[in-house]
Amino acid sequence: MDFITADEKQQLAKKLDQMKAKRPELSQRIGEARALGDLSENAEYHAAREEQGLLEAEIRRIEQRLKHAKVADTSIVPQDMVFLGSVVMLRDLESGSEELYRLVGESSGSFNLDTDEIEVTAGSPMGEALMKARVGDAVKVDLPHGIKRFKVVQIQ
Repeated sequence: MDFITADEKQQLAKKLDQMKAKRPELSQRIGEARALGDLSENAEYHAAREEQGLLEAEIRRIEQRLKHAKVADTSIVPQDMVFLGSVVMLRDLESGSEELYRLVGESSGSFNLDTDEIEVTAGSPMGEALMKARVGDAVKVDLPHGIKRFKVVQIQ
């Protein structure tokens, strides 16, 4: 089962609505390209059809995710425990540097440079190590370039 935060569910629903709103525009582009004649060598037609196929596949993926995902009830999680939606300050035990991490169900796929948080999914090695950790705990993360150790400094 896929767990997501209430905020992630809202963002997915918004993205789904935006994608569905693109359907008429794509249909119009396909119709205009079809009116140009010979479809076998019509690049505009083929590009629009390919975009339509990708759009419909993503719509189905999001619909399935929303249908089967369970919104995590964060009200029953202790305030000092890392769970989905938590923003955590971690200290690298080797370098001493500190960074903020946000634990999410699924990556938003966008890189927001306005936030100071690094987004990690619950299924990633970092996310698995952080899940249910508490302030003061040391976590070990098995990363592709080796094992890193962090200390949970603060949960915001």
